[in-house]
Amino acid sequence: MTVRTDASGRALSLAVWGLTRAVLLLCVFKVFTVPGPDVTSDVSVIYRGWYEVLRTGTYPLDDVTWQYPPAAALAVLSPDLLPFLEYASAFFVLVLLCDALVFGLLLYAGSRPGMRDAGAWLWVAGVPLLGPTVYARYDLMVTAVAVAALLAGVRHPRVMGALAAFGTLLKVWPVLVLVGTAKGRATRGSWSAAAVTGAVLALVAAVAVPGAFAFLTFQRDRGLEIESLGALVFHVARQFGWEGRVELRYGSMEFAGPHVALVSTLALALSVLAFGWLLVWRIRARTFAVHTPADAAFTAVLLFTVTSRVISPQYMVWPLGVAAVCLVFRGSRMALPACLVLVATAVTLLEFPLGFVHVVNSDGEGLELMAVRNGLLLAATLSAGRRLWRDTVPGARRGRAAERVSPAGREDTPASAP
Repeated sequence: MTVRTDASGRALSLAVWGLTRAVLLLCVFKVFTVPGPDVTSDVSVIYRGWYEVLRTGTYPLDDVTWQYPPAAALAVLSPDLLPFLEYASAFFVLVLLCDALVFGLLLYAGSRPGMRDAGAWLWVAGVPLLGPTVYARYDLMVTAVAVAALLAGVRHPRVMGALAAFGTLLKVWPVLVLVGTAKGRATRGSWSAAAVTGAVLALVAAVAVPGAFAFLTFQRDRGLEIESLGALVFHVARQFGWEGRVELRYGSMEFAGPHVALVSTLALALSVLAFGWLLVWRIRARTFAVHTPADAAFTAVLLFTVTSRVISPQYMVWPLGVAAVCLVFRGSRMALPACLVLVATAVTLLEFPLGFVHVVNSDGEGLELMAVRNGLLLAATLSAGRRLWRDTVPGARRGRAAERVSPAGREDTPASAP
């Protein structure tokens, strides 16, 4: 009976996945029109322009909107894999395939003993909540690599490290999947594989194609994007006559005017503090269970997303994917912050593209949307950090050691001794 229930649950999740993804495809192919800005123009105009430049054998050195590591070129060039489709159509189909890959990995992992299918369901529900934007950016492709790395790390730390390195050269943040590896052999194996893979790929990119690391300058010069947590200061200030403005810079809408540079600097300082907290946690943590790498990666991704000067709508797929991996493990303590991220994802659709004009104007509705979305992300971050600390640091919670005693073979058995 249990097998039938599991099989029917998987069949239902597959049906829901197929239905929701069909709707997403109809949106990006413009069979359905979603109110607000055209989210597909990034692919049909910007990505296509980069594609033409990359085919000449160089990176887009004169385009300040190119702010991505060298392996991002592979995502931009990927539509060549489907030469029978025009560029944008091929890109959307490839993102769909990456979506299917993540769903399949989560479903497979959830079917193993001691696991659960909650992660697959979170992915099924969360991705369409971002609307067509999620298929019109390459962030889902990057998330697929991060999810694969975390799931591979359960048994193959070196594979985890290699995938993390590749993901890092796609969009930097996947390096965070390595922060929670168990001390000892798992850390040595995954981190050394990541270092070697990253060095080799970076060297190949630097030698083979001019301008592989020009993105560092463009990224450094970015300002404060209007959807970031720090931008709330100026959304509120505009209600009281602040003399700043919103400008299109570096491919996104940013605030410009008095005190913006100060708040942007403070956001960078918060990112440094977040790194410091992770370093302290890593030093003090002693209990590493099989779910700890996913829990730590989820916390790290939230920390650096919330403190970022840019929280574009597509960024929400990052914590969503890592949260889905967390929920695969029965021992994970990340159910509440994962749910908060799910709700924040739904609010993100309301602010972009549906209510983006309100956000740009900082009117009452725009201010409310940004306060709720970023408030949910902040709450998820604080909750995840607290739960990770209490779950892994000795003395953080009385009785935790007793709770860790579990039958052999249970998924929450510690992965390594202190």
